[in-house]
Amino acid sequence: MKMRFGSTVMMAVCTFAFVAGCTTSEPDHQPGVGFGNYADYEAERQRRNAELRGESLPPRISSEVPAPASTELSTEELLQSAEAAVGGEAPTQESPRLIGQPDNAGISDEQDFSAVSGRETIESDAERIAANRANYEVIAPTAVPTRTGSGGPNLVEFALQTNNAVGEQVHSRTNLLAGSRYERNCAKYASPDLAQMAFLRAGGPQRDRMGIDPDGDGYACHWDPTAFRNVNRAGGN
Repeated sequence: MKMRFGSTVMMAVCTFAFVAGCTTSEPDHQPGVGFGNYADYEAERQRRNAELRGESLPPRISSEVPAPASTELSTEELLQSAEAAVGGEAPTQESPRLIGQPDNAGISDEQDFSAVSGRETIESDAERIAANRANYEVIAPTAVPTRTGSGGPNLVEFALQTNNAVGEQVHSRTNLLAGSRYERNCAKYASPDLAQMAFLRAGGPQRDRMGIDPDGDGYACHWDPTAFRNVNRAGGN
């Protein structure tokens, strides 16, 4: 019985000694590379080692760059600046002008109820309306003046008075050199319209003194009345 008790005590003592020998004090927590800025971690480690050796180090300077001071205006400051711009007021300490904001003193404030109500009344509005009505002038329409013949032949009127197709002869032509003369004389005009006006002014379509209507259809230098006739038909529909 004594022997068993002694063995038990001895086993307990050995167990306690083994546990005591294996237990170590938990070191202070040090931040690793993955838990913060590495430069700050290294500076802190060197400072602690220096303290343990009794040495002194200069004060630690953080490697973090301080954030720049905010230059943005608050919502209230923006509203004050906008109100000053609309009202034509100069910016004050309470209402700073925005950077690059032009002077808008000339902008009308007719849409600002507070500004208009301060200088206008119902009576002044009535007076202004009455003055506008007094100055209102109605101009009666007049008849369109009659076109005179001094401007030359009217191509539209001539086109609507004729009904023969281009190339269909209705006037006699006896010029034997009509072909060569036709090309040479038509080259003098910048457009068929100008050639047709000159042709009518010189006695056409009955006579062709310039030789620019050799086929006798009444249309000089490839002039075609079809476009004018089509417009007249479309207007009649």
